[in-house]
Amino acid sequence: MPAAMALALLVLPVLGLLTRIELSRLPELVTAPAALDALELSLRTSLAATVLSLLLGAPLAVVLARSRLRGLRVLRAAVLLPLVLPPVVGGLALLYLLGRTGPLGRLLEDAFGVTVPYTSAAVVLAQTFVAMPFLVVGLEGALRTSGARYERVAATLGAGPWLTFRRVTVPLLVPALGSSLVLTFARALGEFGATITFAGSLRGTTRTLPLAIYTTAQSDVDAAVAMSLLLVVIALLVIALVGPKAVEGRGD
Repeated sequence: MPAAMALALLVLPVLGLLTRIELSRLPELVTAPAALDALELSLRTSLAATVLSLLLGAPLAVVLARSRLRGLRVLRAAVLLPLVLPPVVGGLALLYLLGRTGPLGRLLEDAFGVTVPYTSAAVVLAQTFVAMPFLVVGLEGALRTSGARYERVAATLGAGPWLTFRRVTVPLLVPALGSSLVLTFARALGEFGATITFAGSLRGTTRTLPLAIYTTAQSDVDAAVAMSLLLVVIALLVIALVGPKAVEGRGD
C-alpha cells in the first residue's frame, strides 16, 4: 500500500495534465513557433551544459575519488552544494559573480567586452551549475566502488598512467558515465530557477521550455499544459530509451 501511494503521488499529477487539455488540439499547440523555439533552445543548451559538465566534472570526480588532498571533505561539500541550494540562489550567485557589477563580470567586460548575463551562454552556465554535481557524484561513486586494484595490476604489467586510464579506468566507468550523463542532461533540460534569475526569459535567446511554460501559463493555460506534456514526453524518452542502455553499458 505505501508503494502504491508513492507511485500515485508521482504519476497522478502528471496524468492530471491530460485532463486539462483537449487532445485534439495538442499537435497544434506543441508545434506553435514559441514552443518549437523554446524546445530547440532547451535541447541545444542542455547538450552544451552536459558536454561542459563532462569536461569539467569528470576530472573533479577523479580528484574526489582518488586524491588524498587535505580538506577533501570541504571540497566535496562545495561540489554537492548546488544539489541542496534553491536554484534561484544559484542564479543570484552567478549573477553577482558574472554580472556587470560582479568581480569576474566586470573583468570580462573591461578586458574583452563580454557580457554574460541574459545571453544563451548564461543559460548554459546556469544549467551546468545545477546539473554538473549529478555527474560528479555518479562518477565518484563508480571510481570508489570499482577500486584501484585493476589499475595497480596494469601498472605492474608496465602500463603507464595514460594507458591505464584509457584501457582500464575508462571501460570500468562506461556504465556509470552513461547514466550520469543522462541524469545531467535531464536535470539541465528541466532547469528553471537559476536560468530565469541569471539569464532572464528572452524568446529565442534565453527562454527555454520550462521558462516558456511559466510565461505562457500567464495568458494561455492550454498552451502551457501542452508544452508541459511535451517536456514530460522528452524526459521520459531520455530516461527510458537512453538510460537503461547507459546503465547496462551498451551503446546499441
